[in-house]
Amino acid sequence: MQAFLVTLEARPGREADVAAVLREAHRRIGAESGSQLWVGFHSGGTTFGILDAYDTKSNRQVQLHCQVRKAIEAHGELFSAPPVITPVDVLDEVGTLSG
Repeated sequence: MQAFLVTLEARPGREADVAAVLREAHRRIGAESGSQLWVGFHSGGTTFGILDAYDTKSNRQVQLHCQVRKAIEAHGELFSAPPVITPVDVLDEVGTLSG
């Protein structure tokens, strides 16, 4: 499985707004093809992230211009820096997540 690990830094005081954008982005995933797993998270302070996994590298590459990315870019005022997008290979997985 292939994935992107996206790290986002909220502007101080905008953490609740960033959380709302990530929750809305999660709803957009239904319109995305190829996404096998999508997790939005808050790791503390102003740091947030997304793990977005795909079954193939080609599906992962297509998603660089997905609706979720567009939603994040449309709310650029909420972030103190551009997102850091790192392609990763998922070595193993156990269980499932549900919202």
